[in-house]
Amino acid sequence: MPQNNNPANNSANNPATNLSRRSALTLLAAATAATAIDAALPSPLHADPNPDWTTPLPPFRIAGNLYYVGSRDLASYIITTTSGHILINSNLATSPAQIRASVEKLGFRWKEVKILLISHAHYDHCAGSAQILRETGAKYMVMDGDVPVIESGGKTDFQYGSRADFLYPPAKVSRILHDRDLVSLGDVNIIARKTAGHTKGCTTWTMTVRGDGKLYVAVIVGSPNVNPGYNLIHDPKYPQMAADYAAGFRTLKSLPCDLFLGAHGLYFDLLAKNAKPKTASTNPFVDPTGYRDYVTEREQAFEKELAKQRAHPLRVHD
Repeated sequence: MPQNNNPANNSANNPATNLSRRSALTLLAAATAATAIDAALPSPLHADPNPDWTTPLPPFRIAGNLYYVGSRDLASYIITTTSGHILINSNLATSPAQIRASVEKLGFRWKEVKILLISHAHYDHCAGSAQILRETGAKYMVMDGDVPVIESGGKTDFQYGSRADFLYPPAKVSRILHDRDLVSLGDVNIIARKTAGHTKGCTTWTMTVRGDGKLYVAVIVGSPNVNPGYNLIHDPKYPQMAADYAAGFRTLKSLPCDLFLGAHGLYFDLLAKNAKPKTASTNPFVDPTGYRDYVTEREQAFEKELAKQRAHPLRVHD
């Protein structure tokens, strides 16, 4: 979903004040862009998405067997293995053709996609799943809290289930995942970390990648963002939302990270990093500081919104 990325307030004791000038400007740019996306929502949402959601980005290798095959902002990744491939994120209902073209441009066969994963059950990350499953015969593996939403085509989503413009083709889940489960194919193991709050099954993926003679830990962030209208404290459909966000931030802060990636390119400054030269000794996507700064800033934004809602509770909607 479009994210509410307004930066948290700074203070003398606020870790965000220690951001580098570059990191702070990057976060501000991402926040401004995301807020603009929110302001443009919807009517109808699917008919006029953010252009960066649908504009292709030439596919490229991030490191080793991990490749980017998404658009300029909606991220999709393919991980190649000795026994086929793993695809993360199907994006919009119109995205499969773009993702397939990117996969094939890299020289990989679409039918060799054996497993489909997602970041979370919002239409901008999973609406293309039903089509991809039909075309590839892949197994669909989804974190426990998001399974009912995926299989209902979004109708059971706690925030958007009653809105026709947020629905998508339902898809059958092959395997229900739980926190710390391994997704294995060939010589690759990916760890599913539950970082719920944004959705009940929002998932951050971690894996080890060998590239340029080095070992990297890749982290693909699901979403730590609080969307406009989320009732953190008194949502009868998701009463543990605030607790889930807090647990998710604890998980994100515990993860080692070399390659900082995410469900949206805005999270990790995709376009600027992709424009930089990549050499055997320098990979712009290796950004552990950027990862820590991003998680810190997002946690502060969550805590600020939580404090605001405690002081001024939102109306409860049935």
